[in-house]
Amino acid sequence: MGTVDDLLAGLDAADRPSIERIYAIAREQAPDAEQGLGYGMPALVYRGKPLVSVMRAKKHIGVYPFSPDAVSAVAASLEGHPGVGLDKGTIRFQPEHPLPDDVVRALIAARKAQIDG
Repeated sequence: MGTVDDLLAGLDAADRPSIERIYAIAREQAPDAEQGLGYGMPALVYRGKPLVSVMRAKKHIGVYPFSPDAVSAVAASLEGHPGVGLDKGTIRFQPEHPLPDDVVRALIAARKAQIDG
């Protein structure tokens, strides 16, 4: 796997805006985060630890904050949001139903606080 930039460059035009937006929000909240890998996936890395990875899977877009606690921190905010699925450490969504910006900010903040902890 390559960098986040490589991942974004290779995306289908229908998926790119949703994925780019999440990475843009993460970069706003952690401007010193660098491109790297987390569990073999292109990710933003903050203080040497993976902050977030966002990737296209066959049937969804997956957001991986590398933390079940970070997902739990935003789970209630996603109740009723169309096309969203939660799993331990993963949020799945469809590009036609992007995650709300405030939820993405809360997710990144939760993961960043965990790393800073």
